[in-house]
Amino acid sequence: MGRLLLEEIRKGSKSAMMKQRIITHLIYNGSSTITDLSKDMDLSVPTVTKFVDEMCAEGYVNDYGKLETSGGRHPSLYGLNSESGYFIGVEVKWYALNIGVINFKGDVVQLQMDIPFKLEDTPECLELLCQHIENFMAGLAIDKNKLLGVNVVLCGRVNPELGYSYSFFNFGGTSLSSAMTERLKVDVSIDNDGRAMLYGEFMKGVVKGQRHVIFINVSWGLGMSIIIDGKLYQGKSGFAGEFGHNYGYDNQVICNCGKRGCIETEVSCSAFYRKFIEHLKNGENSVVLAGKTVDEITLQDVFEAIAKEDLLAIELVEEIASQLGLHVAAIINVFNPEMVILGGDLSCAGDYLLQPIITAVRKYTLNFMNRDSDIVLSKLKDRAGVIGACLLARSKMFALN
Repeated sequence: MGRLLLEEIRKGSKSAMMKQRIITHLIYNGSSTITDLSKDMDLSVPTVTKFVDEMCAEGYVNDYGKLETSGGRHPSLYGLNSESGYFIGVEVKWYALNIGVINFKGDVVQLQMDIPFKLEDTPECLELLCQHIENFMAGLAIDKNKLLGVNVVLCGRVNPELGYSYSFFNFGGTSLSSAMTERLKVDVSIDNDGRAMLYGEFMKGVVKGQRHVIFINVSWGLGMSIIIDGKLYQGKSGFAGEFGHNYGYDNQVICNCGKRGCIETEVSCSAFYRKFIEHLKNGENSVVLAGKTVDEITLQDVFEAIAKEDLLAIELVEEIASQLGLHVAAIINVFNPEMVILGGDLSCAGDYLLQPIITAVRKYTLNFMNRDSDIVLSKLKDRAGVIGACLLARSKMFALN
């Protein structure tokens, strides 16, 4: 069903393009009446009625019944048919995979979190990634012909338009999206993990009508994603938001990018973990030492220490948060966003992360700037990336930018 419309859209059919506009409206605005669609799309009521009737017959749109109004005629409410297609999202993390699937309406059907996986820049690792996706698809209780697309999100520099990841799996002379499409026999797109997190929050999370939003991804590295006037901003080649690699500190610490003194060498989960281990080796105490040696402690152990209100862990989170607040203040001064969302792995620290950032922002931003920007924690938390990836799979196929 959905594949036929996709083919018509790719051919540039005027009828298909009009239907794509209607789908885009329903994706971003939810169910609507013919009158609302007509006004928002600047089309006549008969034209919209014709296309909506066709889409109902084809199965892309459902008539959800009459809308209750205070008087006069009760208009019908039209929305996307949830069963007309499905989209898979894959979040590739350093030590795990998150895979999920949504229906055409955008509802989460199934999520599989924390699948053991070690990210390495090798053909063998890429093959293992494809096998995990195949296993997930095979276990879905849906018509496989209705699987319309997969979106894979990774950290680092990703060009979603060309389908290349320049940080991982850039080998073989072909784009990553093309290689995975051929391997999985389904359309595959790719994107940056931070953009997926922001898109997830924008569509299904903490964002409620704001159109200028910044997402700070505090994970093993540090990244930023941007929505300007309701649209994801990618930059010329898809690399926008790598502010963690701006020079920030004269610390001589070598960053993952190979340079010294990047912001993320002091403000990230990798920095948090490094500092925590250094403090333990210097003789400081922590609950993580119960039953483990220093060399056995993982980042997850340190996160669990935060949940147990470990003094050392909390002290280091607040120290990093105060530093991050300086950089968030600079971002607010540049972009003047309505909302800044704090997400990624370190957002599990909750208010220990949030409050020092708010304090620093109030101190270092221009007065009128900080009044405009709400600073909040991610609502979707560890599900933001995979849900965002699912939603990106749908929007890359059917939604207009």
